[in-house]
Amino acid sequence: MAPRTLVFYGAAINKLIEFLGPRADAPLSEITKGDLVAFRNATASRTTAKTANHYLKAVRMLFLAARRDTVLSENPAEFVEGVRERGQARTRQAFSLDELRSVLAVCDPEWRSMVLCGLYTGQRLSDVANLTWSNIDLERAELRLLTRKTSKRLIIPLAPPLLQHLESLPTSDNPSQPLHPQAFALVQKEGRTATISNQFTELLALAGLRPHKGRQSTGKGRDRTREQSSLSFHSLRRTATTLLHEAGVPAAVCQALIGHDSEAIHQLYVTVGREALTRAAAASPPL
Repeated sequence: MAPRTLVFYGAAINKLIEFLGPRADAPLSEITKGDLVAFRNATASRTTAKTANHYLKAVRMLFLAARRDTVLSENPAEFVEGVRERGQARTRQAFSLDELRSVLAVCDPEWRSMVLCGLYTGQRLSDVANLTWSNIDLERAELRLLTRKTSKRLIIPLAPPLLQHLESLPTSDNPSQPLHPQAFALVQKEGRTATISNQFTELLALAGLRPHKGRQSTGKGRDRTREQSSLSFHSLRRTATTLLHEAGVPAAVCQALIGHDSEAIHQLYVTVGREALTRAAAASPPL
C-alpha cells in the first residue's frame, strides 16, 4: 500500500474510533450497519460529501478485509451507500464509442496511444503515463505493472487492437524507455499528473465533449455542461468496465482484468484464471 493511501486509511479509521467512543473497544462483530450509517451521516454533516464518502470507502475496506479473513461472518458495511451532494445530478461518466472516436480524431500520436492504453487496459492516467517497455511483453501479449495508487500487481492480457497498436510503435533496446516520453517526463518532473490531466481536458474540449477550461457558465444549458464536465481520462476506466460487462464478461473476470477491489461478498471466493482473462481482453471492440 502506498504511504499516502496508508495515511488516508489510518485517518478514516481514527474517525470511526472517535465516533464510536467507548464502543470502539468492543468486538468488531458488534458493529452494525446502523452504526456505520450513523457514522456516515455524522461525517457528512461536518465535511463535504466527497470527504464523507472517502472515509466510508476506507471503513468498507476494513470490514471487507475482516470478512475475508473470517474475523466476521457478515459484512455490515456491504450495503451502506455513499452520500450525494445537495443538488448533485447523476452524470454519465463513461464514453460512448462515437465520443471515443471524436477524442482520437484530435489526438497527436502520443495521446492517441495513451487513450488506447487507457481504454483497453482500464488503467489510471498515472499508470499509463509511467509505462515503459519493461511493462510490455509483446510475445506473450501481456502488460505487467504495479499500480501506483494501490500497489497492486496486475498481469493484463493485451486486447488485440491494443496489441496491434503497440506492435506498430518503434521499440527500444532499453527496457526503461517510456512508451509515452512526453507524458512520462512531465510526471517524473512534477511528481503528479496535473499537467497531462489538463492536456486531456483540452483534448475533450477540442472534441466538443467538454467546455474549454476557464470558460464561465452563463446558466444556460447547465445540465448539459455538468454532463460534459463529468468526462475525464478516468472515464476510460469506466468505459473499459462498461464495454466488458456489455460484452457479457462475468463481473469477477472484469474486476480482475481492470484491477478493481470488489466489495461484493461472492468475490471473496472467486478465482479468475488466465484463460478467462484472455477472453475478457479480447472482448473489447476495435475503434
